[in-house]
Amino acid sequence: MKGKIVFEEHFATSDTLENTRSFAGDSGKWEEFERQILDLDDERLELMDKNGIEFAILSNNAPGVQAILKTDEAILAAQKANDVLAEAVNKYSNRYAGFAALPMQDPDAASEELTRCVKEMGFKGAMVNGFTQKDVPDSAIYYDIPEYRPFWDTVSKLDVPFYLHPRMQLPSRAPIYDGHPWLKSAPWGFAVETSIHSLRMCGSGMFDDYPNLKIFIGHLGEHIPYDLWRIDARMRFSRRDYRGKRPLGEYFLDNFMITTSGNFSDPAFRCALEVVGVERMFFSADYPFETMEDACEWFDSTTVISEEDRVKIGRTNAIEYFNLDLE
Repeated sequence: MKGKIVFEEHFATSDTLENTRSFAGDSGKWEEFERQILDLDDERLELMDKNGIEFAILSNNAPGVQAILKTDEAILAAQKANDVLAEAVNKYSNRYAGFAALPMQDPDAASEELTRCVKEMGFKGAMVNGFTQKDVPDSAIYYDIPEYRPFWDTVSKLDVPFYLHPRMQLPSRAPIYDGHPWLKSAPWGFAVETSIHSLRMCGSGMFDDYPNLKIFIGHLGEHIPYDLWRIDARMRFSRRDYRGKRPLGEYFLDNFMITTSGNFSDPAFRCALEVVGVERMFFSADYPFETMEDACEWFDSTTVISEEDRVKIGRTNAIEYFNLDLE
């Protein structure tokens, strides 16, 4: 299929490149990965053309700004990443748009930076790489807590999506992975971390306060669609400190959108589609952590969907949702 649109696609700056090394794959391929994630020009565009991708919404790499302990440094790093991205978007306006990197160490600063990126640079929303560390390495701040309600008020008023991207849990907070470090990252831990963060949001009451919020998650929903029935069924017996006014599953189906990034499996795709519906499903690749070739070869050939739905998921859903000026 030609004309596909992707938006879990990453780039790095000198400030955020190195902290990706630990989960970028085989260390022997770091030189290639470094070249790809820093590139915003010829190689990326050539790969997009080769694989039938017309347009990409780009974002700063994980854990990115979320791993910077000092708030003032995080603010500057986010601004720098967004300025670099804005230059690329201006240079290739018919191929790129941007998601803002945000200094979530300070909810007010994050609100200010998102507002700048949306109103002054035309960014389409934000991508934040999981929980934020602040001041000390052994810290993990999640965004369902009351301190972030002013930030969500800004997101709601701007009416842009928030993409919650995975990051690796801190060793001190993940003893269950001891002796099995491979579990902490993309094979398993990324989905666990992101799904728990998402479920915290659903149970926090934030979607009652701001019902128009839209949260994107990748990898066919980070395991949640598969378990959504059981979550709601068992919560009939386990609702202690649950602050939502409705069943958790209703928030997920109303306020979350899903992409195919990095999960190119027909059975998982079929399950996610049945749970969330074709209108809430979007194609993405997760480049350069995944190859565009793998993502596109699978999506273009899967028999799980009709050709009409392939066009919706691969292109028109994104055009309509992000109001893209594409024919």
